[in-house]
Amino acid sequence: MNRMPYAPVLLLGAALPLLLGTALPTPTSVLVEVDGLRSTRGLVQACLTADPVTFPDCQKDPAAQHLTVPAHDGETLTFHDVMPGRYAVALFHDENGNGRMDKMMMVPKEGYGFSRDAPVRFGPPTFRAAAFTVGTTQLRTAVKVRYLL
Repeated sequence: MNRMPYAPVLLLGAALPLLLGTALPTPTSVLVEVDGLRSTRGLVQACLTADPVTFPDCQKDPAAQHLTVPAHDGETLTFHDVMPGRYAVALFHDENGNGRMDKMMMVPKEGYGFSRDAPVRFGPPTFRAAAFTVGTTQLRTAVKVRYLL
């Protein structure tokens, strides 16, 4: 029985995008400038997700990227190795550093913000309202932190 060697087929499959003039997508970085913190106490907890179903609760998205940094107004967060696609950012100012958004009667006691300054009406914004497109070059955006209490 004559078997076809698989190595040339695999090599051709890997090289096909290059032969056709299309490169495989390369990851880039998303830089998020945090504006409007009322103090430097605590931490800024942020996440970047491509999942509209879990947004803004990125804890439910295993593919989401999470960052935690000391609170400094004007801080720039950098999400690395982001593939091209549609994403949204959600963040909050964890002033007491307990790792969660504190609320009083369902109203956030700590500051929060979303990409594209997505509006908050009777609950968090939709993914579509906060989503932006990442291409192959580094993207820079800002998130305004808002406080209700």
